[in-house]
Amino acid sequence: MPKDGFCINDYKVNTAEPTAYYVSEFLSDSEESNILSNIYAAPKPKWTQLSNRRLQNWGGIPHNKGMIADTIPPWLDTYLNRIHGLNLMGGNKPNHVLVNEYLSGQGILPHLDGSLFYPTITTISVGSHIVLKFLEPSSEENMSLKPVFSFLLEPRSLLVLQDKLFSHYLHCIEEIHEDFLDDSILNLHMCSNSYVKDTTLKRNTRVSLTIRHVPKTTTFKINIGNKR
Repeated sequence: MPKDGFCINDYKVNTAEPTAYYVSEFLSDSEESNILSNIYAAPKPKWTQLSNRRLQNWGGIPHNKGMIADTIPPWLDTYLNRIHGLNLMGGNKPNHVLVNEYLSGQGILPHLDGSLFYPTITTISVGSHIVLKFLEPSSEENMSLKPVFSFLLEPRSLLVLQDKLFSHYLHCIEEIHEDFLDDSILNLHMCSNSYVKDTTLKRNTRVSLTIRHVPKTTTFKINIGNKR
């Protein structure tokens, strides 16, 4: 867990294009346990089941017309405040958290996060590691994607993506049960010594907290039935 005097600029991934920051032990073991306990204590309707994973939305559901803000519980607001303290979002406090649960063998297709959000992604990982792959859109007509590099995300870590890593390169998680740590992983030197190049890691269940700021937000709820 970062100590007093922590400066996010000390954790810039200089081996990758702009801009990424990676903090290996952003959380303590007890914080990780507390986050997992609270996520799995959430009522069943809080979960949305997709074909390849399940997720929770906290703070509201982002929409093109704007997000109606919901209260974020204190256990989660702690981490929004911590991210806010890093001054990554132009003075805006994060107001939305997307929780994704990935079982071993589950992943997510290549995507960009889009214009609903301030152009900064912050992701806290708990439970297990994952390898996040980045792909470059082809200029050819077939619009193929070319894998270019990867990051290893350890449990209890923080990843920040901005600039070209937010707006240009797509990112994905492959649907596999283990990851081979090769030269494509550009932040391996910033990870714990327990992760060694040219070794294979078996995945367990990973939970990610993607913490972002939705600029177009209102606390006003429309009362459809009120005709006065």
